[in-house]
Amino acid sequence: MEIYETEEQQVEALKRWWRENGVATLVGVIVGVALIVAWNFWKHYKQDQSLQASALYEQLVLAANQSNSESAEKIAERIHQQFGATAYSTYAGLYQAKSKVEAKDLDAAQQILKATLASADDELEHVARLRLIRLLLAKGEYEQGLQLIAETDPAATIGFSGNYDELKGDLYVALERLDEARTAYQSALGSDYQSPLLQLKIDDLTQAEIIAAPEQ
Repeated sequence: MEIYETEEQQVEALKRWWRENGVATLVGVIVGVALIVAWNFWKHYKQDQSLQASALYEQLVLAANQSNSESAEKIAERIHQQFGATAYSTYAGLYQAKSKVEAKDLDAAQQILKATLASADDELEHVARLRLIRLLLAKGEYEQGLQLIAETDPAATIGFSGNYDELKGDLYVALERLDEARTAYQSALGSDYQSPLLQLKIDDLTQAEIIAAPEQ
């Protein structure tokens, strides 16, 4: 550690340090401040986007509750266009798919759910995928439904594994692959998944197997 005998030496040392490090220090301070400002701007921007999207979605729900499907559809499209990066875009997509199913337009609902699934995050991704699988079941596209389940990472399905297993069982039943259906249902049952129909489905399988069994 340097020791300076006079005030002039201290001033000269400070000037030398500033010549050597001052510009870098100043740049660092400016960059740090700019990053803080940018982060705060981004955070406020995201909050504002979410609030605006939420208000629009409330209008969508109100229009839907009033059976004003045309208005609800327009609001849903506006949410996609202006707030596509928010969760409310996913909510709007789920609403549109449900509306198409109610109108018996299953092909349109399928396309909407595929698009929604591609952009959804976290739990909403599973909601969109499960609805798409149920739609495939309703359309008789059983193998496609099983394929969609097979493509799902088991490690990412925590909290939804029972839903997937029950749907897998339903698809196997539709394909008359009853042993595989039972395995899927039992897996759902073993995961503490709560479904009012699951045990009934297992009982129906047992009854079907008894009826189909050859007489001794």
